[in-house]
Amino acid sequence: IIKTNIINTIMNPTFVAITQVALSIAIIACILIQNKGAGLSSTFGGGNEVYLTKRGIEKWVINLTVLLIAVFVILRVTAFYI
Repeated sequence: IIKTNIINTIMNPTFVAITQVALSIAIIACILIQNKGAGLSSTFGGGNEVYLTKRGIEKWVINLTVLLIAVFVILRVTAFYI
């Protein structure tokens, strides 16, 4: 009975729409944090250092953005079948 209720909640079109809006806002925030060309260090007052690879939180934000986009695309495709 519990599995049926969870599946019905997830397959609810209202739930899917709200989840898509939340994912969209999160994706936009992640993209804006990435500050093209300057890196995240300059956002918090860093100098003119040049990094060839993304490290630390910058790498984490990029991976989070990719994950959120993948979840959004999967949710969008499954929304056609609801």
